[in-house]
Amino acid sequence: MRRRRVRQSLAAATAVVLAALAAAPAVAASEPRPARQSTGRGALLGVTPVADLSRAEVAAFLKGADIDPATVRHGVRGYRLTYRTLTPRGEPTTATGLLVLPKGGERRLDLVADTHGTMVHRDYAPSVAEDFGLYAPYLHAAAGRAVAAPDYLGLGKGPGLHPYMDTASSVSASLDMLRASRTAARALGRPLTGDVYGTGFSQGGQVAMALGRELARGADRHFRLRALAPVAGPYDLQGAEIPALLDGRVNDISGVFYMSYFLTAQNRLHPVYDNPAEAFRQPYAGYVEELFDTRHTEEDIVTKLPGSVKELLTDGFYERLRHPDGGLLAALEAQDGTCDWKPDVPVRLHGAAGDTDVPIANSISCAADLARNGVTAPVVDHGKADHNGSFKLAGPQIVRWFDTLAP
Repeated sequence: MRRRRVRQSLAAATAVVLAALAAAPAVAASEPRPARQSTGRGALLGVTPVADLSRAEVAAFLKGADIDPATVRHGVRGYRLTYRTLTPRGEPTTATGLLVLPKGGERRLDLVADTHGTMVHRDYAPSVAEDFGLYAPYLHAAAGRAVAAPDYLGLGKGPGLHPYMDTASSVSASLDMLRASRTAARALGRPLTGDVYGTGFSQGGQVAMALGRELARGADRHFRLRALAPVAGPYDLQGAEIPALLDGRVNDISGVFYMSYFLTAQNRLHPVYDNPAEAFRQPYAGYVEELFDTRHTEEDIVTKLPGSVKELLTDGFYERLRHPDGGLLAALEAQDGTCDWKPDVPVRLHGAAGDTDVPIANSISCAADLARNGVTAPVVDHGKADHNGSFKLAGPQIVRWFDTLAP
């Protein structure tokens, strides 16, 4: 997708943030220090203004992407937050994310936790993005809510590689982004109410469900989950996504990209293979891991890989996908089950029958898991829309739905 520069950094905004940061430690110090402060998780390290758009500019930006701008009520200001969080191994690290605030509206703001979809280049992440990574944050903030959009680990300005599809670290980085956003919003004069509306797209849809579960379990006393509306998430790798990849419901280009990204990232966390040649055919085994260094674009990667998963993987590993075991099974199991709980808030699942990246079977499976726990979650089918199209149709509907749920 073509990238469009729409962000403007203003000297006045910079001055406001610098003043806010100077005041922030004093504000934080006046409150009781929760247990998380002892480990530094969620501690705000820096705020950088990255965007200042009028209402008309936001509407034009969304309209240019074929997203209905009817819910745009305000201009927006965006800030890149740098904060403390944990690696998948539980070690201290830092991450970045985008906080977007409406220009106008209520002084105290409800918060939308927006978790993004698959991104391979670090500059696609929300706090440094110029196009797709900004659509949801701007859409929700322009409707009058604060938006916390984590970059996840290893993307944006965070160090290291991105642990793609590692649900646990995506959730911990997202939760810590909420904490950093609370500190930053208070310092910027727009304190948060504590009410959180969860949404996310693709990979982020799955993260949204898992983050919602942690908030519902009381992961942080400052936040109260109010609703969940994820879009096209890969909620069921073993029962829906992998079977669809093997039987052709996932298109070949996306299948090759997702499978390469997943296997190389998960192998750093689970013993999926000892040598890339066990999983990947030559010549791809010789360089596939190097492609996912957060510096290659998706377009660059797909030109260096074959046209199908069958051509990408060795015969033995391809068959192993049908009957996973060992580290591969552990990697899949660690990501599945994000819908297997009982939310006590409204849930709507969005998808599209025309999606050949994350087939709607994933959303149907998620709804079935929720139903087994006594929760009715409708699956909103956006018909013939493709993967990105499912978000473009769902996003404005989700904004309106959140409006109806606001106290």
